[in-house]
Amino acid sequence: MKFIIKHEMKGRIRVHLSMSRMTFREADILCYYLTSQENITSAKVYEKTADAVICYQGDRAEALAILKRFCFDEVEVPEEALSNTGRELNAKYQEKLVNKILFHYARKLFLPWPLCACYTGFCSAKYIWQGLKTLAKGKIEVPVLDGTAIAVSMLRGDIQTAGSIMFLLGVGEILEEWTHKKSVDNLARTMALNTGRVWTKREGQELLVSVSEIQAGDQVVVRMGNVIPFDGTVQEGEAMVNQASLTGESLPVRKIENSTVYAGTVVEEGEITLVVQTVGGFSRYEKIVTMIEESEKLKSAMESRAEHLADKLVPYTLAGTLLTWLLTRNVEKALAVLMVDFSCALKLAMPISVLSAIREAGTYRMTVKGGKYLEAVAEADTIIFDKTGTLTKARPTVARVIPFQGDNTDEMLRIAACMEEHFPHSMAKAVVQAAKEKQLDHEEMHSKVEYIVAHGISTTIEGKKAIIGSRHFVFEDEGCSIPEGMEEQFDNLPVEYSHLYLAIENQLAAVICIEDPLREEVGEVITALKELGLNKVVMMTGDNEHTAAAIAEKTGIDEYYSEVLPEDKAAFVAKEKAAGRKVIMIGDGINDSPALSAADVGIAINDGAEIAREVADITIGAENLAEILTLRRLSKALMARIGRNYRTIVGFNAMLILLGVTGLIQPAASALLHNTSTLVIGLKSMENLLPSP
Repeated sequence: MKFIIKHEMKGRIRVHLSMSRMTFREADILCYYLTSQENITSAKVYEKTADAVICYQGDRAEALAILKRFCFDEVEVPEEALSNTGRELNAKYQEKLVNKILFHYARKLFLPWPLCACYTGFCSAKYIWQGLKTLAKGKIEVPVLDGTAIAVSMLRGDIQTAGSIMFLLGVGEILEEWTHKKSVDNLARTMALNTGRVWTKREGQELLVSVSEIQAGDQVVVRMGNVIPFDGTVQEGEAMVNQASLTGESLPVRKIENSTVYAGTVVEEGEITLVVQTVGGFSRYEKIVTMIEESEKLKSAMESRAEHLADKLVPYTLAGTLLTWLLTRNVEKALAVLMVDFSCALKLAMPISVLSAIREAGTYRMTVKGGKYLEAVAEADTIIFDKTGTLTKARPTVARVIPFQGDNTDEMLRIAACMEEHFPHSMAKAVVQAAKEKQLDHEEMHSKVEYIVAHGISTTIEGKKAIIGSRHFVFEDEGCSIPEGMEEQFDNLPVEYSHLYLAIENQLAAVICIEDPLREEVGEVITALKELGLNKVVMMTGDNEHTAAAIAEKTGIDEYYSEVLPEDKAAFVAKEKAAGRKVIMIGDGINDSPALSAADVGIAINDGAEIAREVADITIGAENLAEILTLRRLSKALMARIGRNYRTIVGFNAMLILLGVTGLIQPAASALLHNTSTLVIGLKSMENLLPSP
């Protein structure tokens, strides 16, 4: 790619590409290419001027070489990264705003007064009609205020004031709509572009491939606990599918052959093979946008109270207008009061604050599904942790494989990985990774795999029953035994590890020792959580009493419960809520999903099971538990901003009413100040709540 350097300083270059302008798609491709490079910290691309601003670290020559190597036709960009980037949306609203301003002042300067009056009268009909329709429904809301102000100005022959009011209202509408759509668009894009890998059937084999390799018509296998990645039709199998994220249904829906399934829903029970209808994530994106825009249940209580208060204030504004006219007999003063509308700012600033906070959470690799959950995090006083994959490392490792039927440890590990790879959990991933590191590749050697939540996996390999899972599952539920003469080895299993038990034909075949150390930051995080107002910290684990007690003592956890089942976790959450406590639950596995769903706010580790992430209200990164502290601070800062916005809006608009009553400002000035304050508060609400890391 040829380009000219227009300006540069250390770590930053502005270049002009050798083309007059770019399409939106070309600009997005270049931006994706630049930001995906290791030493490029940020990049902005301007399609109209064909300019790019590149911030880099390290060698300047390498940054320039990256740009020289660029070619639109050679860059592979996932289609979902190009769809709905927001670039076209911004251009559209910028153009609408510029056209609105240019037309308004051109009309005032060049259109004869009679034609200007006719045009203003024609435009006023829309606002007056909206006000009358609102009144006809028995409501006294914002359109009534706007329609009344414009109608009074027109009746008085004050065409200029009526035109100015409509111009300011039009500009305000464009800015409000732009701000809201941009916030929703940013949030939806963050939630929609989660790519991963899926199982697909090809030539009689199941292969694990990237979602980017899937085409319409491919067969995709989805098992219990996994998210359905594409819209499609069930070809074989049967499953109970949780569609709450799309439809709000609380109960799972049965899906059988020829049923339609949707991207983003979760298989709670069973297994299906679906034929993919559409790829690229477009339907998923659109559904997320709809969810964000329409779902009342996602609004925080404070946000809802502000919106209801906004509507309640409209009659008082009208009453104040009438009282001002009765006392002063001055229409100008009455109109100045009428132009002050508390509800515009309240209805814009509150949702924008919440959407902006959710977007900011995304910059910390957290996904929040609604303002309601940020408010719950801010108000919570109890936090419950799952142990494995949450308090412990997100990536445990296999320390040893102890065979009980011969010495072929590699074969035991190969069989275990073949079973475990279908149901990703932190321990399962450790087994799969250990087999991969030893290059123990395998074809699918088993029959249908059955997963028993919180217990283990059962299947048939070469006609022999094989199970892998917890001690309780293998020895108590399945009745397996220890091979004769191996009792002493079994009794002396290393206690410093977690254990996975593999049995074949009801005989213990191997014990896989998993090293699952505590995260280094756990103690500091728990101390900091208590300082931030969470006065009860609980751990729940399926491990034995000895292990649980040691971890609780080491980390400063207030209460712990060992050898618990999924229903025990959910029951404990319900008991705490019944006692009047606000509960956060944090987990990463399929067995955590009932408790995640039952809590006031469920938080899933984004490296865990897909059903946990889908059921949870918030997901956080797997790298560091300190993100929970960031989430708590962000939530508290959001609640503080909403309260501050409320006080500012009420105070400023009350001042405008006072200035209008005293005749210090005219109606047009009142409208200008009101709309300007609404815009400023809206823009301030989009700023980050926390200082940059």
